[in-house]
Amino acid sequence: MDDKIILQLARELYGAETGHAPIEALTARHPGITNEEAYQVQLAGMNLRLADGHTIVGKKIGLTSKAMQTALGVFEPDYGYITDRMMVFEGEPLSLSELIAPKIEAEVAFVLKEDLAGPGVTVTKVLQATAGLMPALEIIDTRIKDWKIKIQDTIADGASIGKVIVSGRLIPADEFDLRYMGLVLEKNGETVATAAGAAVLGHPANAVAWLANKLADYGISLKAGEIIMSGSLTAACPVAAGDNISAAFDRLGTVGARFVK
Repeated sequence: MDDKIILQLARELYGAETGHAPIEALTARHPGITNEEAYQVQLAGMNLRLADGHTIVGKKIGLTSKAMQTALGVFEPDYGYITDRMMVFEGEPLSLSELIAPKIEAEVAFVLKEDLAGPGVTVTKVLQATAGLMPALEIIDTRIKDWKIKIQDTIADGASIGKVIVSGRLIPADEFDLRYMGLVLEKNGETVATAAGAAVLGHPANAVAWLANKLADYGISLKAGEIIMSGSLTAACPVAAGDNISAAFDRLGTVGARFVK
């Protein structure tokens, strides 16, 4: 796939995002697209955002559960970038008019106090480099019609990122074992999912270590001050106007979201 097509696809995806109108899957039109080419589309799209005034504030990890990996026929997570315009203050209503087909996920956000550069990053190094942990919600979205995606589509589409909400509470990373942290996800007061931290690659810090080591192949590191979304503990939950979402993490705290038209 040549640079001209990569830039064209990036422009289509960014246009779909800003215009809130989905496009046909990239894999339907370019069935030979590779994961590497999809990441090139993602990077080209991020460069379009930077030129448009966005600022990178962190990174996200997706496809951390075995169920999602199996569904897409992949054997490792994927990643994308978080910009300042993707961040939403807790309590601020989320307008569905700014999204296409949103779903919500509960995650642990790592806030780094030191750079993390692979290879050789371990769980221990991740925890040592972490200023603190925050309860978080990621609103995933797709610029592809009807969520009819393959792995290359979601990679090119920024790992299907929409919006990110983090709570205002920062908890030291060494206060408890994240593997045994419980989560209760509620929608309109009803429990829709429960999980433990081990649902994310055995330990959420494993996901952050994977990302640091993966990015080393491209000469990219995780930066001090960045927010790293470590991946969902549960299946994504569809949302609609009027929905109120609450995620309660054992010993970490709670975070919520409210959706409007």
